[in-house]
Amino acid sequence: MRIAFAGFRHPHILSLYRDACKAPNVEIVGCFESDAEVRASLAHEDKIVCTYPTYESLLADARVDAVAVGDYYGMRGSRIIQALQHGKHVLCDKPICTKIEELNEIERLCAETGLRVCCMLDLRYLPQADNARGILRSGQLGKIHSVFFSGQHPLNADTRPAWYFEAKKHGGTINDLAIHGIDLVRFLTDEDLTAIQCVKTWNAFAVRAPYFHDCAQFMAQMGSVALSGDVSYSAPRCGYDMPTYWEFQFWCEKGMLRFHYTDPRLFLYREREEIVDCPVLPFNMAADFADEIAGIKTLLGAQDCLVSARQTLMLQQFADRHG
Repeated sequence: MRIAFAGFRHPHILSLYRDACKAPNVEIVGCFESDAEVRASLAHEDKIVCTYPTYESLLADARVDAVAVGDYYGMRGSRIIQALQHGKHVLCDKPICTKIEELNEIERLCAETGLRVCCMLDLRYLPQADNARGILRSGQLGKIHSVFFSGQHPLNADTRPAWYFEAKKHGGTINDLAIHGIDLVRFLTDEDLTAIQCVKTWNAFAVRAPYFHDCAQFMAQMGSVALSGDVSYSAPRCGYDMPTYWEFQFWCEKGMLRFHYTDPRLFLYREREEIVDCPVLPFNMAADFADEIAGIKTLLGAQDCLVSARQTLMLQQFADRHG
């Protein structure tokens, strides 16, 4: 797969760039970034040279099979639609887009052309998730009654990209963060979002941008499973090391299962606490996407990305409508 990178306005895309550099089935053919300051930083700090003067010149390059999109969130939908219109597959940092209407057009183009759109939902690749999936599907814990996940992040307003706090560029904290949890719960339970009870977003920490709702909580239904979550930018600076950073709790008929991102173990509670070690296994998102394009089954398929994006946008839309 020959891939070109379009946009580096969020640092997540740099991990995908590094994956693409290492993947034996991927070749990077060029990069584009519209912001001059970001271009200079890329060349100086990351040794990445932007070879395309415009996004249109990237799309016109016949060598490009796929585009990796990492622009600010509000720009991504239009970038992806343009890429699909030019016959390119797309691998995107999350979220894919910020509007249901954009997602509708992306899905229409994918269905019409057979092109693939995937995003970087890396929680599926956690070794704890693989073990949890096996336990939950084995039936040994019985029926899953409720799931809670916490994905609180540090706001780090002094180092986070400035566009986060600019109108119409971010698109909402639910859409930004909850997609990870929604996708993983879908993967582990085989359930989809069926009802939304409540969603609350508000401004608490980004005091200089009062219109930015940095806190977000919700309650919803995924089939027979009650789901609740908190994906606020409320954690202190050490938040990425806290056990609340992507912690998942599954409350079941015959016990409880939990795990979190920062500990490669799984915790089971029945008659007593049981701890399952989960050896970390390497993965490469760019290599997997190349396999997806080649028709090889991967852990994260394009259709799953689109479904998870839609269900998360539904939560964000509920929040936007109900204040």
